[in-house]
Amino acid sequence: MTNAEFPQVRIVPIRMLKPATAERLLNMLAGTAGIRRMMIHGPGLPKTVPYGPARGSPNPHSDRKAIRVADAEIALRVQVGTVILEVEDASVIEEIRSLCDDFFVEFPYLLQEGKFMKTSPTLVDYAKYGPDADTSLVGLTDPRNRESPVILRTEQ
Repeated sequence: MTNAEFPQVRIVPIRMLKPATAERLLNMLAGTAGIRRMMIHGPGLPKTVPYGPARGSPNPHSDRKAIRVADAEIALRVQVGTVILEVEDASVIEEIRSLCDDFFVEFPYLLQEGKFMKTSPTLVDYAKYGPDADTSLVGLTDPRNRESPVILRTEQ
């Protein structure tokens, strides 16, 4: 089970990130030792228009692309607005802060500390994954989504 004692941080850029910028940021963070879990969050990019008079027609959007993070190909289903991280200890937060200071030079960002992911399984997690589910997935997935999350395994 994910321990509630692990610090969590949220990187909030002042604007939405384009796929190329998000890919660079996520690769930089994936190479950082001490990050346990990572989640990107933002408005959805549906393949078809979900409502209105054009419902069901294709929704062409330039930000719905596949990016490469570490050794995995990830199809962006959201426009990257925030990156939420769970880290081993508070010393990793300062390393993340210095990396972000170097990365975000063209526009500002916020680095917030707090609790942003669920840390214990709920009834929805039990219903979706069962009693013997991988607890590292708790709070990282949308229970209504039929696709499984992308798991990056890095050697640290």
